Amino acid sequence: MADDPPYEARTRDILVRVRAFYLDDQSEPDESRYVWAYRVALENHGRDTVQLLRRTWHITDARGRTEHVHGDGVVGEQPVLAPGEAFEYVSGTPLPTPSGFMTGQYHMVVQRSGEAFDVAIPSFSLDSPHADGRVH
Repeated sequence: MADDPPYEARTRDILVRVRAFYLDDQSEPDESRYVWAYRVALENHGRDTVQLLRRTWHITDARGRTEHVHGDGVVGEQPVLAPGEAFEYVSGTPLPTPSGFMTGQYHMVVQRSGEAFDVAIPSFSLDSPHADGRVH
């Protein structure tokens, strides 16, 4: 899966790329605990300096149960991206099923004008070797 192309979405010249990785060493399939890491890269291809203030995640397991997660920034930061700059971080999530998917939004602001806007996080698949094929 590491060689798969990243999931991508672009909103208002902000490009979001995501790759997910199953963490076998942190997962306990016998206990219905499956864990993934995901690497996110945000790139500002626009002309304005922007700041990521908050995030919203929708995490859905293989049974269709969705958890909604809201919070300030990402990994304890509220990064500022000038034109041409990028920010990358790694985080993770557990699920009670061997597969699922995530999607969401970053809630951003244009620094100069104070205009708020949302940036789409592409839906991305969480598949483990314990899943019955890739279904997402």
